[in-house]
Amino acid sequence: MKTEFQFSNLLGTVYSRGNLLFTPDGTCLLSPVGNRVTVFDLVHSKSYTLPFAHRKNIARLALNPRGNLLLSVDEDGRAILTNVPRRIVLYHFSFREEVSALAFAPSGRHFAAAIGRRIEVWHTPSTPDVADGDLDFAPFVRHRMYTGHFDTVTSLDWAADSRFFLSSSKDLTTRIWSLDPEDGFVPTTLGGHKHAVVGAWFSKDQETIYTVSKDGALFMWKYMLRYDAPEDAEETEENMQWGIADRHFYMQNFANVTCAAFHPESNLMVTGFSHGVFMIHELPDFSQIQTLSISQNEIDFVAINKTGEWLAFGATKLGQLLVWEWQSESYVLKQQGHFDSMNTIAYSPEGQRVITAADDGKIKVWDVNSGFCVVTFTEHMSGVTACEFAKRGNVLFTASLDGSVRAWDLIRYRNFRTFTAPSRLSFSSIAVDPSGEVVCAGSIDSFDIHIWSVQTGQLLDRLSGHEGPVSSLAFTPDGSTLVSGSWDRTVRLWSIFARTQTSEPLQLMADVLCVAVRPDSRQIAVTTLDGQLTFWSVSEATQQAGVDARRDVSGGRKLSDRRTAANVAGTKSFTTVKYSADGSCVLAGGNSKYICLYDVQSGVLIKKFTVSVNLSLDGTQEFLNSKLLTEAGPAGLIDDQGEASDLEDRIDRTLPGAQKGEGARKTRPAVRVPAVAFSPTGRAFCAASTEGLLIYSLDNSLLFDPFDLDITVTPASTLETLKQRDYLKALVMAFRLNEKGLVRAVYQAVPVSDIALVARDVPAVYLARLLRFIAVQADESPHLEFNLMWIEALLSAHGRWMKENRGTLDAELRSVEKVCRRIQGELARLADENGYRIEYLLKKPRGGEKEEKRFEIKGVDAQMDDVVDGESDDDEGGGEWMGFE
Repeated sequence: MKTEFQFSNLLGTVYSRGNLLFTPDGTCLLSPVGNRVTVFDLVHSKSYTLPFAHRKNIARLALNPRGNLLLSVDEDGRAILTNVPRRIVLYHFSFREEVSALAFAPSGRHFAAAIGRRIEVWHTPSTPDVADGDLDFAPFVRHRMYTGHFDTVTSLDWAADSRFFLSSSKDLTTRIWSLDPEDGFVPTTLGGHKHAVVGAWFSKDQETIYTVSKDGALFMWKYMLRYDAPEDAEETEENMQWGIADRHFYMQNFANVTCAAFHPESNLMVTGFSHGVFMIHELPDFSQIQTLSISQNEIDFVAINKTGEWLAFGATKLGQLLVWEWQSESYVLKQQGHFDSMNTIAYSPEGQRVITAADDGKIKVWDVNSGFCVVTFTEHMSGVTACEFAKRGNVLFTASLDGSVRAWDLIRYRNFRTFTAPSRLSFSSIAVDPSGEVVCAGSIDSFDIHIWSVQTGQLLDRLSGHEGPVSSLAFTPDGSTLVSGSWDRTVRLWSIFARTQTSEPLQLMADVLCVAVRPDSRQIAVTTLDGQLTFWSVSEATQQAGVDARRDVSGGRKLSDRRTAANVAGTKSFTTVKYSADGSCVLAGGNSKYICLYDVQSGVLIKKFTVSVNLSLDGTQEFLNSKLLTEAGPAGLIDDQGEASDLEDRIDRTLPGAQKGEGARKTRPAVRVPAVAFSPTGRAFCAASTEGLLIYSLDNSLLFDPFDLDITVTPASTLETLKQRDYLKALVMAFRLNEKGLVRAVYQAVPVSDIALVARDVPAVYLARLLRFIAVQADESPHLEFNLMWIEALLSAHGRWMKENRGTLDAELRSVEKVCRRIQGELARLADENGYRIEYLLKKPRGGEKEEKRFEIKGVDAQMDDVVDGESDDDEGGGEWMGFE
């Protein structure tokens, strides 16, 4: 089994905090998810997470005008410069303090960063394509520093000519700065707001400035005569100043403005409020276009794409990410992560979907290929603790603390059966018979195992024998045995379908946390509270091997720990374990930052995966920093909420004793891995963590096409390449040009002997287009065998990749299947019809006299003698019964 798994994607979290960004073409949205960045392709409905990770949660993002350089800054001011198309980290840099605003100039030559009360402008790392610009070897060179604000700067906005920029601040003012010293220009302060200024923007012609404050006031500033200038004064520099031309107010009662964005080309102002409402106005008339409520919680950030058609909203509290098309009043994207931590996950049998369930009572179905949540079930009234698929994958079973076990139809997306116990119980584990006829559940309140019939929903039996809560259940894949693990330090093997329901107890040395059954039903893996991972034979009920995993799983020290990470008892055991698809390895995780992959036969630790390096989470450090220790304890545990500058931030809305839900006390989340799952294909695995659903894959190579950057691709160069018999390169060049006639010419010019070689090396990014083209050619061209040879070669060379990426190739594969079925049907019909005619002709006696007898074969009149002799009157279709019409 291959073990070189690498981080591939992050699901389950769509927005954490910080600002949202649209790419320059407006088709992709960049969203910070913890210490990573996820890119949502809104046109193709896909998402992927960039491979780099910050040391803390990301606070600000900025993208240069060309869209190839991404600058991301975390809470401590550490920045990472990334090449977005290649997904490569170029440089690490530190601003040394938290950055509150970040913006690239429209020219792309500079970017401005607001660091507390000051503003720093830096040169953008130059690239060879920058016109008349020298190549700098130092990635970050500071241009100038601007000071003058008395409180934190909240936003930055550049003028269209990149000569001036605006900065707004919590000190109630907005300032106008010039990039370089300008003749006659003096930095100007715009004051008049009664609350912190949320944002300030230039109009398209740079003649007007719009500012919005937190109390819902919008001011329009123009360059006009001074109020103390004489009536007959001329419009000279001495008599002119920026002044308020108009005032508008949003009138949203007690709600504050939390975010705002302005689109200069269309004069649209979008404003988000603390009670979940956003408004769209057209300036300068301040005419209201739309008002919509998207949640009960505040909207943290809003962004507008280049054309002004799509609005992106991010809400931190619920982890919501919305993209709204305001003209058609429809959602382009509507995603939300789990409000509470995940408890359990399950891979669908075909490996295309992942189920996540959490303490918020929600069950989400995620598409692995697209990275989007397909559907969310909310019927459970309390935390969902376990989930499992039926064998075919169309039915999902979940167990919850609300005392119910529910069955979900994943075709119609509905709850079609609910199972309950005679008394109120909180179910913590679940197991489904491979046939899908029986479902079992274990509880933390009762020591019995409840068994229901899926068809009738009735309780069939209760299995007694455990003397402690049942922590884990699993059916063997052959369906003969039910395996249960309990806190009474035993694992029991139940033959529930036998005439006498007997159980075989396996005695362990500590409480059982999780059990897993090998795919061949011959072995089970058991994790216990003392950090042991043991393997048992199902048929002989004896222990076959064991691993002392305490050193492997332990790691990570919380701020409240008085001991080092090596001595903390809470991270010394695995809470979840799963077998790989071939049964040769097991994957285990627990309340630490490590996921361990073990070889079953030898018990050797093959690989150790670090879930997160995010210092914003508890348990990611091995050693604590002594500089952060104060007389009152660790600095991270000191509650400074009462020292916040804004009143709404000082109010304590928590409920005494609440650890989960709306009024829970705010604490640092701790890194942990409550569940892991292997893909049925064995090419990937997923892990539920504090940050989200992590996908690790063997097939995470970037599908990069080198011809994307080649400007020499022309029809003439393509034909020249074809003459040189470089068929693969010519085919790719033809696809890049997307000219149907040229693609057909190159395609048909490939020799039959080279089809297998060319098909084997076709880049994966062109497989869909090539399959679609062949399906069309099979309908239009007469080259039947040639097209079938191409189809066979592509499926033989790329069959595994097509299967694992079936979601992206469904339409193309259906077209190819349709073509193959049509050819098969026509050939079969043709062979049957012509077979009878040939048999009739061979049995026809030949007289001495040649009589011209005419007959009809498939609508063609031919003479019998000519046909028997292998000739035909039809020059073009000689022997038409031998081929297609």
